[in-house]
Amino acid sequence: MTKIALLSDIHGNTTALESVLADAQQLGVDEYWLLGDILMPGTGRRKILDLLSELPITAKVLGNWEDSLWHGVRKELDVTRPSHRYLLRHSQYILEEISPEEIEELHNQPMQVHRQFGDLRVGITHHLPDKNWGRELIHTGKQEDFDRLVTHPSCDIAVYGHIHQQLLRYGSGGQLILNPGSIGQPFFLDAQLRKDLRAQYMILEFDNQGLVDMDFRRVDYDVKAELQLAKDLKLPYFEVYYESLVNGIHHTHNQELLTQLAERYGYDKELNSWLEK
Repeated sequence: MTKIALLSDIHGNTTALESVLADAQQLGVDEYWLLGDILMPGTGRRKILDLLSELPITAKVLGNWEDSLWHGVRKELDVTRPSHRYLLRHSQYILEEISPEEIEELHNQPMQVHRQFGDLRVGITHHLPDKNWGRELIHTGKQEDFDRLVTHPSCDIAVYGHIHQQLLRYGSGGQLILNPGSIGQPFFLDAQLRKDLRAQYMILEFDNQGLVDMDFRRVDYDVKAELQLAKDLKLPYFEVYYESLVNGIHHTHNQELLTQLAERYGYDKELNSWLEK
């Protein structure tokens, strides 16, 4: 019997990750799969990496925020776009505790890996096998896009992250497709569902006959403590982080709001000074 915890889209939420790991350990998890988007835009920098380093992680894939961080520390993003300046300022924040070499290691992960359990082959991605960003695999996505998870190459079960929603559906050939949701930033379109923003992950359990159980988990964590930590650590764009944790609204592409916050708190000045070095 093997219990595997699927951790996805932590997005630097230190307090949520701590609560999820405590839950997984209490349930006797044997190993962990890390589905990408580990850091940014939350509080976790060194602390997140330290927590993850203590785990028996047996599969890792590259998230789109690892790409953004990698480009950000290399100063390769578009400085004319407020959303890219937001990413650059967070990359600058990450560099206060994490070295470029460690960021390179975070970025040096495959887009897709597979694991075998008896006759079952499991595919693991952050999003599509060859594209770790985009909206193809949202809950209303086209069937042919979901089929790419189980046919390129073929597998019986596919797990992916990115959309910040727990999901179960099937490929055209009956293959199982799962999403554990987001630890750090759960997302719902429905306003009533959005009232429950507990940290999300899932546990898969295998034995010698196949998949015994799949458990979609939601774990309470101290949101106020995480927000206080954000204040104490002077997290850039605190208001954006607050909205995502308290109201489930994500403003990472709200160009007007990001511009206003950058001007109000002097992020542009800090960023420009760093970019000029």
